Amino acid sequence: MRDLLEEKLARFTELEQQLVDPEVLSNSSRLASVAREHGSLAKLATKYRRFKELNNEIVETREMATGDDPDMRELAQAELTELVEQREVSWNELLELTLGGADANRTRCVMEIRAGTGGDEAALFARDLYEMYKHHAETKRWKIEILDHSATELGGFKEIFLGVSGEGVFRELQYESGGHRVQRVPQTETQGRVHTSAATVAVMAEPEDVEVNLKPDDYRIDKFNASGPGGQHVNKTESAIRLTHYETGTVVQCQDEKSQHKNLAKALRVLKTRVYEAKRQEEDKKRADERKTLVGSGDRSQRIRTYNFPENRVTDHRIGLTIYKLDQILAGDMQVVTDALIDYDRQQLRDSFGADG
Repeated sequence: MRDLLEEKLARFTELEQQLVDPEVLSNSSRLASVAREHGSLAKLATKYRRFKELNNEIVETREMATGDDPDMRELAQAELTELVEQREVSWNELLELTLGGADANRTRCVMEIRAGTGGDEAALFARDLYEMYKHHAETKRWKIEILDHSATELGGFKEIFLGVSGEGVFRELQYESGGHRVQRVPQTETQGRVHTSAATVAVMAEPEDVEVNLKPDDYRIDKFNASGPGGQHVNKTESAIRLTHYETGTVVQCQDEKSQHKNLAKALRVLKTRVYEAKRQEEDKKRADERKTLVGSGDRSQRIRTYNFPENRVTDHRIGLTIYKLDQILAGDMQVVTDALIDYDRQQLRDSFGADG
């Protein structure tokens, strides 16, 4: 955890220097990007700086407490007690801010929802998940936008890509990454039998432009006609965009907008996010002491939750949480689930790093 905090503080210091760099100040788009990243790190970096100051003050005060002057020793001992208490409070605040890992304080993320096994029913379930997250975002006053989607004839989604922004978005939504299973009677079922279908969700922190610098030579652009369900053409112009990143082989496409320029901008956002996510996962594998808790692991193949309609039940398998309020949760009232996951993660973090304070 100390390595993570040192890394974030070093980045924050670097950004502070960039904010007074004439070259950055003369470039409005780069300045805005630097300012956003600086703002997202400000609270964590400031608190960690204070924590380090308290540590230094404690060392100095302990030296004073062993001096020859009795009055000075008494004063130093009283001050030492107060400093240790302040450091404990500061450490607890840092633990809260680092819940969810290195990207916990990101204010923008990209969410991918994909239908899994189950055909049309899985696609309808993917739409239900989208509606759930949409309503939840509204209650949190987050901004949510569709970057791209592929619909089915019955109104479901084969896949849908969302951009979500707002305070705490990645810290909370990252826990949604994984496999989601639904058990219910499909609309197309004539004999009333309960079927099991699935969808996968991936939540990735959206990086700032200064963190992932994609050049035109780094990817190939293909343009094609946008199409709707069943292959029906939405328009006759080549407004849809497909990007292929040469280094990682990542492919992204966007056709939601009628404007080719807007589709390109959205596709680039998703591509940068995926490239950043790939690099982040590679770095995580190199960290021998990386947390191994299932919460927030982001393993897309892992079944994390079951939605059982006949019992009006939601079960989160990572922490053994069962709630009989499926209807309310699907309506966007997800906070009870999110809070339970964060509480569990908080306890895991305290158990792992509590001695560091």
